[in-house]
Amino acid sequence: MTRITIIGSGFAGLTTIRELRRQGVDAEIVVVSPQDSLTYLPSLIWVPPGLRTAADLHVPLAGFFARHRVTWHQGTVQQVADGGRRVVTSTGDLTNDVLVVASGARFLRKLPGIEHALVPCQDVRSAEAIRDRLAELSGGTIAVGFASNPAEPGAVRGGPMFEYLFGLDTLLRRQGRRAAFELVFFNPSTEPGQRLGKRAVAGLLAEMQRRGIRTHLGHKMVRLEPRRVVTEGGAIDADMILFLPGLTGPAWLDGSDLPRSAGGFVVADALCRVPDRELVYVAGDAGSYPGPDWMPKQAHQADLQAVTAARNIAAELAGRPAAARFRTELSCIVDTLDGGVLVFRNERLNVALPPLRVMHWAKRAFERLYLRGYR
Repeated sequence: MTRITIIGSGFAGLTTIRELRRQGVDAEIVVVSPQDSLTYLPSLIWVPPGLRTAADLHVPLAGFFARHRVTWHQGTVQQVADGGRRVVTSTGDLTNDVLVVASGARFLRKLPGIEHALVPCQDVRSAEAIRDRLAELSGGTIAVGFASNPAEPGAVRGGPMFEYLFGLDTLLRRQGRRAAFELVFFNPSTEPGQRLGKRAVAGLLAEMQRRGIRTHLGHKMVRLEPRRVVTEGGAIDADMILFLPGLTGPAWLDGSDLPRSAGGFVVADALCRVPDRELVYVAGDAGSYPGPDWMPKQAHQADLQAVTAARNIAAELAGRPAAARFRTELSCIVDTLDGGVLVFRNERLNVALPPLRVMHWAKRAFERLYLRGYR
């Protein structure tokens, strides 16, 4: 029987599984990942205010794997060899007929002193650390910022940092403590969040001004110190630093024989195929794809790429040429805890609505709907 190996059990990997079965692919599917659970990363922003706990965001996948006839191989990937036909893991080698790389990206940690910052969006523990540190502070300055991958500027995930920034402002106001804190947003760009579109960027900066959030923009970062953010345009003294570095590809690509982009991601074409590799596909944040420079690194785009990869795999296994192409689409709600900003962008449209209270509840409703398929 044909064996399909999927590296990763995050958004892209799970969507690939669902779509393969929808397409009638009756192959053996093996998923390689350290844990058979999904952490719903978009809701980490709600851990500091107490709206979510680890139990809320960890979704066991044993039932999902059973329903879709998936074998889970527990382990971490160390290397991909033989043109993609062999995956070397910490618990043994796996051979395959089809490979899907859906392992996600990792954060660059090259900035000197990055250990002095809290890096959100990794796991629940990182969000809990922010919650606990905030509870310890009676006042002071909180600096929030993000950066990109210099070798691949589009490899950035800035949206959650806007959410943490506005969420902290709202939370401190609810606690009656906002006057004791200064919030500072920093970014190397003068227009942070450009992938959202100019209207969205203008709206977010205006919202910062309305909330009394100071900005430090357009200055390259130099280093982080225990209580300071140092940039070429000056330093920010801070009692707590939240910083999200740029993204790069998974560490196991070092020593693997898959082609890599300048930023360290797996190279892919518009059909999610890895060039010059037979039946090797990539979906989600692990890949570098052709398209506009605003192509997002987010779960929605990962799902679109995963569907494309699965449809093309189904076609190739049936003896048909791969022809499906993913659409580039950014869709998100920048949550503010007391509302949210809806942003949508594709090749024709770029919509950014002003903050609306209903959007916070819409984001919570989407979370429940999305996770229903995995619980």
